[in-house]
Order: sequence, then C-alpha cells, then structure tokens
Amino acid sequence: MKNDHLQPELPGKEAVYTKNVSRKKFLSVLGIGGLGLAAVASCSRDDDGMDNTVPPGSIDLGKGDTGILNYAYALEQLEAAFYTKVAASPYSGITAAETALLTDIRDHEVAHREFFKKALGAAAIPALNVNFSAIDFGKRDSVLATAKAFEDLGVSAYNGAGALIADKNYLALAGKIVSVEARHAAYIRDLISNGSFADSTVIDANGMDKAQSPADVLMIAQSFLTSKLWGGNLPQS
Repeated sequence: MKNDHLQPELPGKEAVYTKNVSRKKFLSVLGIGGLGLAAVASCSRDDDGMDNTVPPGSIDLGKGDTGILNYAYALEQLEAAFYTKVAASPYSGITAAETALLTDIRDHEVAHREFFKKALGAAAIPALNVNFSAIDFGKRDSVLATAKAFEDLGVSAYNGAGALIADKNYLALAGKIVSVEARHAAYIRDLISNGSFADSTVIDANGMDKAQSPADVLMIAQSFLTSKLWGGNLPQS
C-alpha cells in the first residue's frame, strides 16, 4: 500500500489542526502507514446471516469490519464536533494550559475522524448531526463532565469492539487509538478531580479498563445526536 493513501487531506481551517497534529507526528503514531486503507471499504463479514432491516430514517453502520469502523467513525465524529465547539467557545475561566491541552485533544479527535472517513471511502456513513443542547459550553463543569463522559465512553467502546474486529491490522489500529483516548480520559479526569485518572469507576479489580458493547455505547451516544444510528448489522461476537 502506497503511503499517499495514508494521510487524509483536511478541508478549510481543519488543515490547521492537521498541521498541528503533523507536527507531533500523531498520524504516524497511529500506525497509519501500516494499514490497508483502500481495503477497508470492501471488507465485510456477515456474522449472523439475518436479514436485518434498517429502521426508516436511520443510518446503518454496516456489517463486519466496515461496520465496526463506521461505529468508530461515528464516535470520532461526535468527539471531534464536541472539542471543536469547546475550542471555538472556551468556557469561562479557562486557563492557558487547559486551552492548549483541550486544543491538542481536538486535534487528535479530528485526526481520528478524518482517518476513518478516508479509510472507509464510499462505505463511510454520512456526516452526523449532533445535539449538544444539554451542554453549557460557557461553564467549565458542564464541558469537563461531558468530556469525561465522551472519553470514558470512547475507551470502553474500543475495548468492547476489539473482539468483533476480524482483521488484525484494524485491531492493532484500534489498540493505538484507544490508548490515546485513555490518555485523554486520564487528563480530563484529573482536571475534574486530581488523582481520579484511573479510579475504580473505570478500572476493575483486575486492573482492566472497562468495555461496553456497541449496543450500549450507541444508546448513550445517541443522546448527543439528532442523526439516528443503527447497529443492527454489526458483528455480535
């Protein structure tokens, strides 16, 4: 696979974000160079053989690895939209350090989103419409509580989806992304309450991070979306 497939081009001002991400060599950290991007769109696995019907007005995430990647793409769209809004309208009293690091997180989430979009190609779900009406972007508590919810959800989502990925290359990629999401979660958690970066609400007695099924994650994510997602064709095991 040629490397010219491996660096999505971002439109408009988001190119600025990519510039920052490139500076940190974030995309190379993800291991994008080792992924067969063009193959993603054509990869599908019918797991249950059922003729599931997509509810009217819903967006079908798809089957097999394509479905799982669309699932990740949906979550990254949500996170990227949130942090883009946070950066555009900083909450009252935000510090320079918080601005810098929340901007870094925005850059990462935008990079994740654009990577999945590029990787999925024609198989990608459309851009989602978000619903952030419950978030007060002017208040630190509201923003950080939502950030914590999104980051913890993202970590548990990748952990839960790992066993459903058929292609080991995609599994390796998911591992590299979930570790970034976990770093975000730890930072946000410590902003809210110093020392809570890995407390018992997310780490179990065996020292393992929590995992959630796509069905559980989508139910939570849906409350922040006006677009209707449907994961009825996603792999179940």
